[in-house]
Amino acid sequence: MKKTAFALGLLSSLMFASAAHAQAVAPAATAPAPTVAKLVYNELADARAELNQALAAAQAQRKNVLVVFGANWCGDCLALDRKMSAGSLSEHVGKRLVVLKVNVGRFDRNVDLAAQIGVSLKKGIPAVAVLANDGSVVKATNGGELADARNMGDEAVLKVLEGLHSKT
Repeated sequence: MKKTAFALGLLSSLMFASAAHAQAVAPAATAPAPTVAKLVYNELADARAELNQALAAAQAQRKNVLVVFGANWCGDCLALDRKMSAGSLSEHVGKRLVVLKVNVGRFDRNVDLAAQIGVSLKKGIPAVAVLANDGSVVKATNGGELADARNMGDEAVLKVLEGLHSKT
């Protein structure tokens, strides 16, 4: 009798533990997969090849190229991307510019391209340049004009962008 009571107690403990384990596992198994954030700056891209493609697109569309130097870890870079992707900024950018986003990593990638274009990264990112569709530099930011993009309103960002391509 003691063996039977012990066996039943053990069996019910195992069943309870198994049910508890199933409940603990079930929500995780049915939970949606975590959302992976889309990277704004392609960390594996060949920036010079992409610049050539952007220039070709700009020539075909009769636009200029906006080269945005930034990084995926940079909150201001991501904020600028969000601002330029919606609303009045999106309309402004879409009508006039082909956008190329160039990853600078931790200031260890594509800094030579930024320097060649005339963009200083010393005052922060995002830093941008407008190129004519023939590749010549129209104007670039060098004073951290967009380095606080997350706290800038759309009008302030628009003013910076308009100032960069007003000469064309």
